[in-house]
Amino acid sequence: MQKFITHQGLVAPMDRANVDTDAIIPKQFLKSIQRSGFGPNLFDAWRYLDEGQPGQDNSGRPLNPDFVLNHARYQGASILIARENFGCGSSREHAPWALEDYGFRAIIAPSFADIFHSNAYKNGLLPITLPADCVDELLHITASQEGFRLTIDLSQQKVTTPDGRAFAFEIDGFRKYCLMEGLDDIGLTLRYAEEIKNFEASRRVAQPWLYVESAR
Repeated sequence: MQKFITHQGLVAPMDRANVDTDAIIPKQFLKSIQRSGFGPNLFDAWRYLDEGQPGQDNSGRPLNPDFVLNHARYQGASILIARENFGCGSSREHAPWALEDYGFRAIIAPSFADIFHSNAYKNGLLPITLPADCVDELLHITASQEGFRLTIDLSQQKVTTPDGRAFAFEIDGFRKYCLMEGLDDIGLTLRYAEEIKNFEASRRVAQPWLYVESAR
């Protein structure tokens, strides 16, 4: 998992509340359990004028000109700002996979659905909760100033505008540690690989009956 320490990026506004996971990555794309390759189908039903299918070549599909991420000024955005309850709906982990694969490193919103919030951290995506009035202000600035960028400093837990205004955010200490170290659940476990190996070896000696293969 990619480390998150500081990040400066172009901001894209999604002025919608209750963006659910089926909108983030529609159900027909859930057949794959690969973590990569979902970016082209992020917000598929909003982004394109036709219905997408798994394995389809997206290069020739008609784009919805009214959808914000199709606007030229937001190409390459890596920070998304949205309204409350982002990531509601089903618990699919494909949602943060698609956001991360598209290129987003952080989502800023007044609130997040609990399961999406947890899944985001586990996949290197930083969900930042800010008060609704701060989000409203940032959405307004993003829409009115082309090329608006933010700097996110996870160590200091601050989001900073180009003119130096800072917005502080809270984050659980363990989640912060994992993001800054680039550790998902597997990475955390592998840090203790030697201890696990030694424990298994000692248990094999102390409780050998646990390792006897049953006769067929």
